[in-house]
Amino acid sequence: MKKPEDTAQSVQRVKVGMTGLAVVMLLIGLASAIFSSASGDGPVTVAGGAKADLVANQVLSNDAAADREPLAELGIAPSTTGNSAAADPAKP
Repeated sequence: MKKPEDTAQSVQRVKVGMTGLAVVMLLIGLASAIFSSASGDGPVTVAGGAKADLVANQVLSNDAAADREPLAELGIAPSTTGNSAAADPAKP
C-alpha cells in the first residue's frame, strides 16, 4: 500500500507537470500571435533603400544585356554563342 507521503508527492508532480504544460502552451500561443501580426504588416520602407519595382525592372534589363558578351566583343574572352571571331576563318 502507498504511504500518504508518496500520494502527496505524486499529486505534487502532476500539479507541477500540468502547470509547466500550461505555461508552454501559453508561450506558444503568444509567439503565434506575435508572428501572425508581424507577417500581416506591409513591407518596411527604408529611406534610401532598394525599391522592389525598380529592382525588378533592373533585373529584366540585365537579362536582356546578358545576351551580349562584352569580353568577347573586346576579344578578351572567347564567345559562347558560336558567332565569334574564332569561328569565322575569314577574319584575322
